[in-house]
Amino acid sequence: QVQLVESGGGLVQPGGSLRLSCAASGSIFSFNGMGWYRQAPGKQRDWVAIITRTGRTNYADSVKGRFTISRDNAKNSVYLQMNSLKPEDTAFYYCNGAGPPDYWGRGTQVNVSS
Repeated sequence: QVQLVESGGGLVQPGGSLRLSCAASGSIFSFNGMGWYRQAPGKQRDWVAIITRTGRTNYADSVKGRFTISRDNAKNSVYLQMNSLKPEDTAFYYCNGAGPPDYWGRGTQVNVSS
């Protein structure tokens, strides 16, 4: 069973940047794709970005042009570079290994505030 561990969250001012990391305990090639989701307080968990085994990427409209997802297969890691952050990006960010079955990390908090 693969474990996913997120890191890199924190407090940042609007317009700033953060880079989230997701480290897997096993090969990320075992998943159909790797993704990032986020959940703000009182809201549902929303999809943010995905990267397939072949490196194809797709983004939610709300982050397109600001966020970049990438993967390092040798390190079994996935990253989310977040630029031009806005207060509405504040949420708990989760790494997802797309199955079936799906695997989830425990998340990392991102706060965008002045």
